[in-house]
Formats: sequence, structure tokens, C-alpha cells
Amino acid sequence: MSDFRLFLLYLKERLPRIVISILSVGIFAAVFALYGMDLRAVIYPAFLCAAISAAYTAVDFLRVRRRYKLISDIAGQGSEALTLLPKPEGVIESACRQVMDAAADEIRAAKSDAARHIEAENEYFTMWAHQIKTPLASMRLNLAAEDSRLSRLISAELVRTEQYVDMVMAYIRLGSETRDLRIAEYELDPIIRGAVKRFASEFILRGLTLSFEPTSAVILTDGKWLSLVIEQLLSNSLKYTERGGVTISYQPDGQTLVISDTGIGIPKEDLPLVFERGYTGVSGRTDRHSSGIGLWLCRRICGDLGHGISIDSPGPSGEGTAVKIDLSRCHTEHE
Repeated sequence: MSDFRLFLLYLKERLPRIVISILSVGIFAAVFALYGMDLRAVIYPAFLCAAISAAYTAVDFLRVRRRYKLISDIAGQGSEALTLLPKPEGVIESACRQVMDAAADEIRAAKSDAARHIEAENEYFTMWAHQIKTPLASMRLNLAAEDSRLSRLISAELVRTEQYVDMVMAYIRLGSETRDLRIAEYELDPIIRGAVKRFASEFILRGLTLSFEPTSAVILTDGKWLSLVIEQLLSNSLKYTERGGVTISYQPDGQTLVISDTGIGIPKEDLPLVFERGYTGVSGRTDRHSSGIGLWLCRRICGDLGHGISIDSPGPSGEGTAVKIDLSRCHTEHE
């Protein structure tokens, strides 16, 4: 707010006092006139009082302006900024300050309770994720002794279950202050091969093809978190691809990793919303197990890594899906 507008508001607030002062001078002048007294006896004191009032108004406005600027600067900083407010002036301001202090105490207590609740939930889900890995590992050991179509099917579902557990852990860590991000130079090929190897049995069982040529690229990223993104994208491709397969390619000129499939694709109207949390779209609604969390996690992780991610269904009717991960942005942010 400009100083001129603030001054107009200041005068408007004090308008009753100004009107009363003018009326008081008018009453004195009327009484002197009725008794036939010299009006100069009223005019001189009136001018003197007006000069003193003008000086006081100027000083008082500067004080109000200073308080206004101070309060405006700390506005929007939350309840913690209440301690920075200037001391209250007058009974009304003191009462308002007491109300604000009480509200701030309630807000701090609510935040503390919410933080404890979230911490307890995170501890529970972290414990659950670690505990569930024990029976999963035992199942994997038991299945390793058999080689049948049923055991391979169960192994494929076991891999997907482990991937869901990893997704839970990633979800918990994204909301934590300790996300253990370690940005460094990594070879891209081992990250891709590790993610592909995890789903190798499912590719074989379902007769889907995988096209991947080594990239020989070295990128700046966090290998563990980027691997989780690639695994999630491969899981999505396998979930919605019945025939054909998946292609993993690399565009060195733009340092872009592309994961495309020949699946059912994504309708054009769903494309702007697929990265929204909980959004499943038309494809997701056909699969009651879809949570709408996977792509949201991918975008969050890529955002933390400084990578860009986009998705498209290039087919004429939305067939197939192509996800592009821009791996060059992390270089820009860490140079």
C-alpha cells in the first residue's frame, strides 16, 4: 500500500476527532459572537491549536506507518511470527493480542500433535515394510527350488509385490527430511539393466519383447531413486500391455531416456492429469488395483533429482505410451 493511501486511511480513521475539534472551535466562536466579544480571541488560539495538531498528526502518522510496515513485513510468516509483532497500544490491542496468543498456542499444539501422529504412522509403515520383506524372501527361496509355470507365475507376482513394498518405502521417505539423496555421476546402463532384470521373468512368461541397446551414458543423478522410477514405469508398461513389448531408448543429444510400450495407452483427456496424486483415469478404472500413486511418485522423485518427466500416447487413438525422462536438468542445477 502506498504512503498516500495509508495517510488517507489514517485521516479517515481519525475523522471523528477532527470533526469534534472543528465543532469545538465553532461553538467558542458562536458564544463569543453572541456576547459581542472580539473573535480574534478565538481565531488566534484556534490557529495555534491547529498547528500543534498538524505537528502531532505528522509525528503520529509516521509512528503508525512504521508499525504498519513492520506488521506487513511479518504477515504471512505463520503463527511463529506473532512474537515479532510490536507491543500492543491501548486496551483493545492488548485484548486482541491475548486472543492471537491463545490461537497461536492452539495452532502450535495442533501442529505438534499432527507431527507426532505422522511420525507414529511412518514408524509403523516402515516397520511393516521391513517385516513383510522376511516372508517375501522366504517365499523366494522356496520358489527357487522349483521350476514350473506355476512357480514362475508366483515369482512374477512376488516381484510385483516387492515393488509395491519399495513404493511404500519411497512414499514414506518422500515426506521425511532424511531422503538420503546422493547426487553423483552414474553409468546409466547398469541402472536400466537392474530394473529390467527385476521384471525379466514376467516378460518371458507373458511373451512380451524388450528392446534395449546400451547407451554408454554417464549422468548426474541418484542411482537408487532413478532405478525406482524406471522400475515403476516398467511395472506400468507391463500392467497395461497385452501384446508387443517395451522399448527403452536414449536420446544423447537431449540426454532423454524414453520408455515406450505397445499397451492400451492413455486417452488424450487423461494426459494432463496422469501425474496428479490419486488420479487413475479411464485405464486405471478398468483395473481395480490401480492406486494412482505410481506416476505421482515418479514425478516427485524426478523433481527432487532435478529431472523432467513427461508422458504421451503417440498412437492415433491413444494406443501405446511413451514416457520421457529429461536427465540433463540435474546438470544445470548442480554445476
